[in-house]
Amino acid sequence: MMSKINHYHTSNNTPDNTKAVSIETLNARLADLIDLALVTKQAHWNLKGVNFIGVHEMLDGFRGGLDGFVDTAAERAVQLGGVALGTVQNVQKHTNCAPYPTDIYTVIDHVKALAERYAVVANKIREAIKVTAEAGDEDTSDIFTEISRGLDKNLWFLEAHLQAEAGPR
Repeated sequence: MMSKINHYHTSNNTPDNTKAVSIETLNARLADLIDLALVTKQAHWNLKGVNFIGVHEMLDGFRGGLDGFVDTAAERAVQLGGVALGTVQNVQKHTNCAPYPTDIYTVIDHVKALAERYAVVANKIREAIKVTAEAGDEDTSDIFTEISRGLDKNLWFLEAHLQAEAGPR
């Protein structure tokens, strides 16, 4: 759970209790999204091997999308009268992602590590869709739906590399 943060007055007529739920949820997912953006770049810089250039460039695109999702989530928290909690210290304390290994180098090892983290964050985002919708904040729920679509597409791209190696179930 996030630390209690003062909320600021806004003329947005979303009920205060709904705002509180949405701000807390946005900040929780903000930590995950920032972590995912950082580890995506970590992999981008350090992968080696077959399909290097294709995966390297794909990860650049993922990072660009993640930066947009981070900005949208943070700005929505502030629009509702909250404070966006995007510091490295907050991310480290609140992310749901496992620490990213810094001792891997192959394309496939990075793809596996990223797929695990994209799945965690995508699943948490889907939970956030429900939480904010149930709280009565359709706009924030819609933002999470947009993020979910993007993360699911990225996860599909990552898993396609892994499925090629594993074959069908």
